[in-house]
Amino acid sequence: MRRIPRLTKIAVGITGLALAATACGGTSSEKGGSGDASGKKLGLAIAYDVGGKGDQSFNDSAYEGMLKAKKEFGYKTADQEPKDGESDDDKVQRLANLAKAGYNPVVGIGYAYGPAMKEASKKYPKTTFGIVDSVVEGKNVASLVFAENESSYLAGVAAAKATKSDHVGFVGGVDNELINKFEAGFEQGVNDTKKGVDIEVQYLDEDPAKGFASPDLGKAAAEKQLEDGADVIYHAAGLSGQGVIKAAAEQKKWVIGVDSDQYQQKTLAKYKDYILTSALKEVGGSVYSLAKSVEDGKPLTGVQTFDLKVDGVGASESNPKFKEIAGLSDAVAKAKKGIVDGSIKVQTKPEKK
Repeated sequence: MRRIPRLTKIAVGITGLALAATACGGTSSEKGGSGDASGKKLGLAIAYDVGGKGDQSFNDSAYEGMLKAKKEFGYKTADQEPKDGESDDDKVQRLANLAKAGYNPVVGIGYAYGPAMKEASKKYPKTTFGIVDSVVEGKNVASLVFAENESSYLAGVAAAKATKSDHVGFVGGVDNELINKFEAGFEQGVNDTKKGVDIEVQYLDEDPAKGFASPDLGKAAAEKQLEDGADVIYHAAGLSGQGVIKAAAEQKKWVIGVDSDQYQQKTLAKYKDYILTSALKEVGGSVYSLAKSVEDGKPLTGVQTFDLKVDGVGASESNPKFKEIAGLSDAVAKAKKGIVDGSIKVQTKPEKK
């Protein structure tokens, strides 16, 4: 069963990651970037999505990829925060300024950078650009996309094995095509694992600035689902997910994190006993891989897909309870094998959308 309330504004790392495809050409031939006015070598720069650094999820994963590149390649890096209510022109200026300063590659973290990436990449054809979660055409652009539905399927399997009430929840930041992939995989994983489980779905806001950056909205949504009887909640809501995690932990119920291994996040340490697993999305691995390709003189361009086959997505097992719940670990491992060998086909859209 699947219950969907209407969309409301609720007031109450990877080393050696294999790439699905490699493409070269159309970018700077200077290894690792051009350098600043002093001749100092410049490297990777990232521009954060809504929620910024410190979300313990999507943006922080990108930050970890940047740190890995900085340590390995020994160059300067830069990271910049979004502004409240900013326009596409603001994003274009941010990307262009980083490219003009000599950073290479320059990566926009999140689909919101799509229009700006298209414009900025044309202005600086010798710089390699990357965009996460969107496809942008351009000879010097790498589109870093993920099979979020696959990791979410694993989250659904885990939820179905862990629930005692046969009622689980999904909290999404914004009801759009990207977050629908998370919902679709989760629902299918639950339904394939255990019939008759009630799946309650809630999206937080139409505005990404609120949907992905409002822990209070996430907490309110989770509290409502818990009140309705859910005992496992999966969130795909960025910074708002911290509220979901807090609400579940306060009521001693399971929560499933997203993007980063949220069990390992220091800011969430007081809640970690209730973070059953996280649907991993190696944004940091993709950012690092793009930086390495530029450093090696063979910059990636075109669509680069990170799925289960290349460990671009997955499910964390940091919480000891992951292996203590009867059948959970084996069920997730079996599901992963099925997805990789093609015997399980995971949907990208919820059944009723």
